Amino acid sequence: SAVRNRMVQKLAAGGITDTHVLAAMGAIERHRFVDSALINQAYEDTSLPIGLGQTISKPGVVSRMLELLRNGNTGKLGRVLEIGTGCGYQAAVLSCMATEVYSIERLRGLHDRARENLRHLRLANLHLSFGDGMVGYAKGAPYAAIIAAAGGEAVPQAWVDQLAVGGRL
Repeated sequence: SAVRNRMVQKLAAGGITDTHVLAAMGAIERHRFVDSALINQAYEDTSLPIGLGQTISKPGVVSRMLELLRNGNTGKLGRVLEIGTGCGYQAAVLSCMATEVYSIERLRGLHDRARENLRHLRLANLHLSFGDGMVGYAKGAPYAAIIAAAGGEAVPQAWVDQLAVGGRL
């Protein structure tokens, strides 16, 4: 908890000003989402391998993306779609700031790992799906916000179609 609080203080010192983002980053235990051999590095501002050639994003990147997604919003975000669940960390943080989160992962091994990582949190507003994030997740649309952990050369039309009027991508 003390190490996690220091991470949040460093994020604030680095320019993250959204109190909702900082509170969510402080609430979710990042060390539960990394391999046991990497626990000592869990709260450093570094990306770490999570398997299948993927990484958990740096806390600084996660917090900055979430701050941009919130765009000064003073309350909770509505329904959010996350493209690329990975190990589930960002989805858990998002669940603290949104009324509902749909997260989709294309790699079965990561999807299964995220489900296991998130089980202990019992987040009723977080829904995991296995599939191709490039087609979004129409069942939950429209979304107040869509966030992608990685991207291609263009924004898929499916994402635009599933974004609510005035929503943020």
